[in-house]
Amino acid sequence: MDSPLQRKFVSILNILYEIQRPLGGTRIAQKLQEVGYDLSQRTVRYYLEKMDKNGLTQNLGKRGRIITLKGEEEIKNAFVFDKVGVIASKIDTLTYQMDFSLRKLKGKIILNVSTIHRKDFQKAIPYIQQVFRAGLGMGRLVVLGFPGDKFGNKLIADSQIALGTVCSVTINGVLLKEGIHTTSRFGGILELVKGRPLRFTEIINYDGSSLDPLEIFIKGRITSVYQATISGSGKIGASFREFPAVAFQKVEKIKKKLDQIGLGDILMIGKPSRPLLGIPVSNGRVGMILAGGLNPLAAVEECGINTENTAMGTLFEFDKLMPFWEIKIT
Repeated sequence: MDSPLQRKFVSILNILYEIQRPLGGTRIAQKLQEVGYDLSQRTVRYYLEKMDKNGLTQNLGKRGRIITLKGEEEIKNAFVFDKVGVIASKIDTLTYQMDFSLRKLKGKIILNVSTIHRKDFQKAIPYIQQVFRAGLGMGRLVVLGFPGDKFGNKLIADSQIALGTVCSVTINGVLLKEGIHTTSRFGGILELVKGRPLRFTEIINYDGSSLDPLEIFIKGRITSVYQATISGSGKIGASFREFPAVAFQKVEKIKKKLDQIGLGDILMIGKPSRPLLGIPVSNGRVGMILAGGLNPLAAVEECGINTENTAMGTLFEFDKLMPFWEIKIT
């Protein structure tokens, strides 16, 4: 397939994926104009017919087209070079979209969305809870999703149970609402020894990746989160941030508040203009290390239970979350 045509196909697929309902050619043509493609309805219908034949879309008659699973896979795989830096962009977008108020304890925070097969979920619960008890997840709040529920663009299948965990980017949003801009530098593997962070053994810069680092590390079986919950030593997912040194004391106070309400876990805050665990920090800034929100799912994977994880999966109302110790299915 030639590149210009593929780009038009992917643009149509993105529209169908984001809308998540059948659309006709006229509506798709209008949406394409919004992203810079001025195509006639006739041309759009021609493209849709070719996409139907390729299995990327399904024709529902008068209702219009929907995207197929093959179409969703095409979105993921197309133009990977164009996607470099997409994670950094997503972090910034969700940070600005968050409306959570630390004072009122209301508003939307950012969740990771993970799914586990229903038959395996009961076995996964003890591993998930043990990670939270060890303080290696983000905070202590979660939400469950059941077949037919929807988290963002993800509809939970009949055979799946979903678990929403607090994403570490939530901290960026909280700090921004307090007037503190945070720079997200990288996600990595943090080695713990006797419960104390020692060093990063792997890192992936957010502005150089098309995938979330912890998703990669989990599927690569690079973590040893479960071992860390038992012995205090192991490798967990973590991320590195920087914030202005002038906000140092304010961040320390916010950290205490976040711990109280269940939205920690900031593992370490460095000293102004000083390296943190050997990671250089810009002059006039402070380094900060956060636990990975997907660490509970990393432990589940390590124990032989398959998971599907989407970091920064959706925005979600804070007051609908529950403590991790209440996780159960009937």
